[in-house]
Amino acid sequence: MSLAIVHTRAQLGVAAPSVTVEIHLSAGLPALMLVGLPEAAVRESKERVRSAIINSGFEFPQRRITINLAPADLPKEGGRYDLAIAVGILVASGQLPDKSLESVELLGELALSGELRSITGVLPAALACKKQCRALWIPTKNCSEAALVRELDIRVAEHLLDVCAALAGKKELKSAEQSPADRAVQTRLNDLSDVKGQIKAKRALEIAAAGGHNLLMSGVPGSGKSMLAARLPGLLPPLVEEERLQTAAIYSVAGLPVDSICLGTRPFRAPHHTASAAALVGGGSHPRPGEISLAHQGVLFLDELPEFSRKVLEVLREPLETGAILISRAARQTEYPARFQLIAAMNPCPCGYAGDASGKCRCTPDQVRRYQEKLSGPLLDRIDLFVTVAALPAETLLKLDESKAESSADVSCRVSSALALQYQRQSCRNSVLAAQSLDAICQLTDSNRQLLATAATRFGLSARACHRVMKVARTIADLNGNEKVESSDLMEALGFREGLASRSSAF
Repeated sequence: MSLAIVHTRAQLGVAAPSVTVEIHLSAGLPALMLVGLPEAAVRESKERVRSAIINSGFEFPQRRITINLAPADLPKEGGRYDLAIAVGILVASGQLPDKSLESVELLGELALSGELRSITGVLPAALACKKQCRALWIPTKNCSEAALVRELDIRVAEHLLDVCAALAGKKELKSAEQSPADRAVQTRLNDLSDVKGQIKAKRALEIAAAGGHNLLMSGVPGSGKSMLAARLPGLLPPLVEEERLQTAAIYSVAGLPVDSICLGTRPFRAPHHTASAAALVGGGSHPRPGEISLAHQGVLFLDELPEFSRKVLEVLREPLETGAILISRAARQTEYPARFQLIAAMNPCPCGYAGDASGKCRCTPDQVRRYQEKLSGPLLDRIDLFVTVAALPAETLLKLDESKAESSADVSCRVSSALALQYQRQSCRNSVLAAQSLDAICQLTDSNRQLLATAATRFGLSARACHRVMKVARTIADLNGNEKVESSDLMEALGFREGLASRSSAF
């Protein structure tokens, strides 16, 4: 047989479109032509494949070889097609049978020795392969992430010879080990009981965790803002299976380990304030996921918020609303999910000590204003909770009894109960409630409506900010076990808009 067809998968964002590798051997001078919009790494595969075939003890055909990667208009990149090309050449030259090729998909990069090397984006390929009801053959090193997909026949191999032996019917490839369903989530080291005092900040953190709300903490250096933010993942419930697959697919595409995601640990990303816009939202000539996508279903912590470039912060506005980011380039568009929870921290002024009892601050009012104006009103309008974290005196800290502080486990129980109510009532967290269902779910009495209207007039609340206050009030009611939003719930929600009261435009 001089024609062989092998199935594989490309990588396009978190999608894995099907690619058909067609190999044709014809008479003529020995040559190898690779077509189908291959990029540099794919074009170089012919040399890797040639050496791998020869070093595996097979004969490389001395004929004219044409390899087509279909569809022709889909860009192909990386070494993920090596295994499919090598097997196709061996089948087309009659060195392997083709009876099993229709029911399997092959992925893997080849070393010159024929050894199989790991590739990125295996998890999206496995999910797509499952829909096609085909088996997936991959390198052994990609076993752990592919095994997240249940009810899929996944086979792993160390070498090209293992794949050839399986196709020839001489032996079977090993099945990928499925991750145990009851594997316990790793114990988190950061516990909320480590933070002494800061009752209001802890309450804000609990509300943020219970409703998926965005939080901005402002305070002097050393008051505990970063310490509080690092403890938020310990309050959140573990990732469920669907969330694990979504998040692990992003990490797989980015070439990052998925071990912690497999265990249900929510992502916690904390980029440095020198990060570029592309680092946050993703980009590049071949768009890769940025920090907001790597924080999908988890937490994005931006410390020293005003130190970020204003242009960088402004790119967060649309993803905070939509939960996704569309990266457009001249040749293609790639969409990545970005349903993250923003936790930010900032100092009140350039030196950090404005309003502190120590009197250290020497910043002028104009300097303070310019510093705070680095954060635009539209960005602050998308933050639900503002809280001031005041520094506690040393003598107060030493007197506080840490054993009486609530642990993350205690608070997590309340958070889980509140989240269970939300999913039972509306199948989503309060923070992502649609505007059309907000009035029905966050019902306010006439007196509460008047209270909210008065606060909106006094503080200059926008329509978006009013909706966010209602969502926070609904979360507080869920934590308090109230079926309807009470006046006390709404008052507490409005109390968390005072953190930046000096900036009336932010409210």
